[in-house]
Amino acid sequence: MTHELFILLSRQLNEVLTAATVIVAVSMLLYNLSHGPRDRVTRASSVLLGCVSAIYVGDVLIAISRAPQTIETLLRLEWLGIAFAPAALFHLSDELLATTGLRSRGRRRRAVRLLYTYAALFFVLATTTDLLVRDLMLEPLEMMQAGDLFPLFVLYFVVASVFAFNNVLRARRRCLTRATYRRMTYLLFALITPMAGVFPFSLLFPNAKAADAALLWLLINVGNLGIVLMLAFMAYPLAFFGPRKPDRMIKAELLSFMLRGPITGIAVLVVILYVPRLSVVGIPSNALMPFVAVATVMGLQWLFTLLIPILEQKLIYTDDQEQARQLQALSQHLLTRDDAKQLLEATLAAICDYLRVPSAFVVSLNGERVAFEQQVGSLQPTLESLEAARLGGLFEANGNGAANGTRAEAPIELVAWQSFWLIPLRSARGGRLIGVLGIWARNTTPNLQKEEETVFRVLYQRAARVLDDQRLQAELFARLEDIIEVSASVGISSEGVRYGNAAEAARLTEQTAAETLSEFSEVVWGALRDYWGGARLTDSRLLRLQQVQAALSEQGGDAAKAVRAVLNSAIESLKPQSAYSLTAAEWTLYNILDLRFVKGQKVRDVARKLAMSDADFYRKQRIAVERLAQIVLEREKQLNAERI
Repeated sequence: MTHELFILLSRQLNEVLTAATVIVAVSMLLYNLSHGPRDRVTRASSVLLGCVSAIYVGDVLIAISRAPQTIETLLRLEWLGIAFAPAALFHLSDELLATTGLRSRGRRRRAVRLLYTYAALFFVLATTTDLLVRDLMLEPLEMMQAGDLFPLFVLYFVVASVFAFNNVLRARRRCLTRATYRRMTYLLFALITPMAGVFPFSLLFPNAKAADAALLWLLINVGNLGIVLMLAFMAYPLAFFGPRKPDRMIKAELLSFMLRGPITGIAVLVVILYVPRLSVVGIPSNALMPFVAVATVMGLQWLFTLLIPILEQKLIYTDDQEQARQLQALSQHLLTRDDAKQLLEATLAAICDYLRVPSAFVVSLNGERVAFEQQVGSLQPTLESLEAARLGGLFEANGNGAANGTRAEAPIELVAWQSFWLIPLRSARGGRLIGVLGIWARNTTPNLQKEEETVFRVLYQRAARVLDDQRLQAELFARLEDIIEVSASVGISSEGVRYGNAAEAARLTEQTAAETLSEFSEVVWGALRDYWGGARLTDSRLLRLQQVQAALSEQGGDAAKAVRAVLNSAIESLKPQSAYSLTAAEWTLYNILDLRFVKGQKVRDVARKLAMSDADFYRKQRIAVERLAQIVLEREKQLNAERI
């Protein structure tokens, strides 16, 4: 009786461990595919995880199957994972070794291809013949018996695993820093367990009897438990391959993913499997199970919300907790454009309701340029009339206007204009006029009561703060872009540095710089095509340039003129010192940009003037645009350096 009970409990435990392995393996596979699909290590580890998933999905289906023919088919299909796992392990070990700077000179690459070929051959043999596996057994557990070629598979499995272990051992020796050495050590031992879990040990017991069932189930459950733990453990060092992010972000993302993904999935699985087997007085267990499953998910998500900040402080932000809190608070306090519009709409609605007026609006001022930020009600002025009113000079008559509205005791600067009362919105940083708030005039002259002034002051100052915050954030983001660009270039090369491959880090940095120039060249090319008017001339990426921002004030706030001035200055810098010539080689790039875009001539006319074919013209035009983009970028970097 004790023996039978042990086997029954072992079977039930195997169901949980098998399904848990599937959950962890598939979760890690999805995590890899979403976080670093282009990384070679990530791709190789994804193949290994796919092999483990295929085997254990088969085990789950076998546990719920009843027909012997179906069970045999599933056992044979499991060889997709069993046969390919050794090749995938060797492939992963080769890529790990390559990350330390020891790239394959051909032999390891050929070995990987050869092993995958053997894997495909073994899979075909297992599914179509009895040479590798044969004769289904249902007792003491569902398993196949070894075929005549099974010893050959064992040799392939052992050789691939030994060489894979040796590759990771070599990679570990090449890691000179404590952090990289520790992570490679984790991988060295973590990679052994999946191999122990995917090997078909049941085939080594061809004469297994009911008396051996307890031992077999014990070995299977110990192996499955080890695989679940090692797969979860392996996720940590593998997470640092692929993502171009700081270590703290990788750790935080992995922690949140493991808690909300695999752990939640395993908890729900336990509920689904065991709650129906419980005996609850007066309540059918099957009816109770959905409620408990939903409660488990909701309870765990609530618990993780409380635990994640604590775990991050203890495990991730151990030395820089104050900076981490500031970074997290930054995203919570910044206003998006939609946030600002919603706040302005709520403020204008409150003003209209309180003063009993039907319409109100807020416009922002940038030099003489006027732009509607928000409006409430249908009675609104036109943008042309606001620009014609020259709002900036409308409030100059107030002697201390720069201070008005920024102090509680200052008088409110209400000015009657057309059918509206206007009040200036000033920046708290120096009192500069940044916008105007208008409300429908209920009288020809402003006649606010004292109580109304108190409430109205609070509301219009709130609108001024929103506009001021928007401008401050725009300036902040313009500066942050340079910091982000530099940080991104450092993060891109971090993986190579993590594992000692400085040459690879340098290669990736150079490659990224070339990609940045190529992308910016496309932006400049679009602006040149719309040089005399068009959306691409005022592309947001060009407007964020410091040199364009500086040119805005000189061009009266006209963005198109500012971008044109910057591009024209860069084109003029290409002009050689020698006498002007249409055919001289040193004048080619300048002439192409000047004739084609500044003077707006057609391609055929420019090519004829410069005495070149259309194909030659297009090739040199591309070179000219790239050179122009490079000049603009170099000037921008110089401005950034001067500001720092």
